[in-house]
Amino acid sequence: MRAPAISIAGSASIGGEHIFGQLAASFPAARWTSLLGASGTGKSTLLRLLAGLSEGISFEGRITSYDGQPLVPRTILMQQADLLLPWASAIENVMIGAALRGELPQEATARKLIADVGLGGLERRKPTELSGGQRQRVALARTLAEDKSVVLLDEPFSALDPGTRRQMQDLSLRLLRGRTVVLVTHDPLEAARLGDRIMLMTGAGIEPVDLPDSISSESRTSDAAAMLMRRLVSAGA
Repeated sequence: MRAPAISIAGSASIGGEHIFGQLAASFPAARWTSLLGASGTGKSTLLRLLAGLSEGISFEGRITSYDGQPLVPRTILMQQADLLLPWASAIENVMIGAALRGELPQEATARKLIADVGLGGLERRKPTELSGGQRQRVALARTLAEDKSVVLLDEPFSALDPGTRRQMQDLSLRLLRGRTVVLVTHDPLEAARLGDRIMLMTGAGIEPVDLPDSISSESRTSDAAAMLMRRLVSAGA
């Protein structure tokens, strides 16, 4: 499985309402790109378009996979809402993709992922028996179970307490190594910690945020986050 570089260029509207104008962005292969910006600038819409979920979106433009192969079959999107099936157990929700495709569910893999996200022993609980943070972790396990080369994450850790959030970030970095990941977040610290590349989306478009080379150093992440916050404020995001 090779993770492709991807790009998007164009404009989008929903129900005649302008979402974003002529923007152009590229996302490098096998790297994490953190996407920051204020609510309403179109970050979630951009992810939906990359995932091929364009229903209800009027998009004029082009989405390109740099290796020339179809993008959608290799792509998974974890949306802000957990979208768990209320009648299914946690483990059934993790395995739902395989079930819908008529494939043999990999229960051992699903159990391991549930344990990895800290929910071992809760495999048979229904979503109504789980907290919001636990539901989000089931959704993360479901995303990881799909084993796709392009992973789109829309605020995947937002419902988690700080300690658990850090653990799930570390888990995602480890299990998604070598994938092309686009992470939408409102947290500059998270963007700085996880992103190999950081982009800022505003009403005027999307542009890369240049940060010092020391961004990859854990000891300097907070400095980079402060720098990002200043950039967000100056952009009105």
